[in-house]
Amino acid sequence: MHVLQISLLLVFPALAIVGALKDLTSYTIPNWISLALVAAFVPAALVSGAPLGQIGLCLAAGFGALVLGVAMFAAGWIGGGDGKLLAACALWLGWPAVLPFMLYTALAGGALTFLILGLRSAWVAPVLAGGPAWMRRLGVQGGDLPYGAAIAAGALAAFPQGLLAQSILG
Repeated sequence: MHVLQISLLLVFPALAIVGALKDLTSYTIPNWISLALVAAFVPAALVSGAPLGQIGLCLAAGFGALVLGVAMFAAGWIGGGDGKLLAACALWLGWPAVLPFMLYTALAGGALTFLILGLRSAWVAPVLAGGPAWMRRLGVQGGDLPYGAAIAAGALAAFPQGLLAQSILG
């Protein structure tokens, strides 16, 4: 049973990393990543032994993050895939780990912004010109930010504090 629990638990960081890489390389996070996170949460929660009340708090955290993600998408701050990834990660982390998750995501977003601004500086542009297309796109002046990378970084940082990680490993 422990191998099954660990296997299901590893779905979360694996899909968060895939979401970050997809966003960095294509500025899109496919719906299947968020849907797979939501679908994998159910069996992971069932085998974790977490109390139903705590699982309910996970659902509430995910729904709250979805509302927040929709609002940020409507304001033009993030893309739709970013909002869905934010909600799916919050679902896995639950309460109270969703709070450090949001803080870590904001900090990672700030670091990502400075990194991208550095890539968009005049002295780095010639270096990027010889790089792959996805890297050149990151250096385009006025381009978007692949915020899915910040969401994944925040999720991975908060992961050990999450309900399912605590239930299985703690």
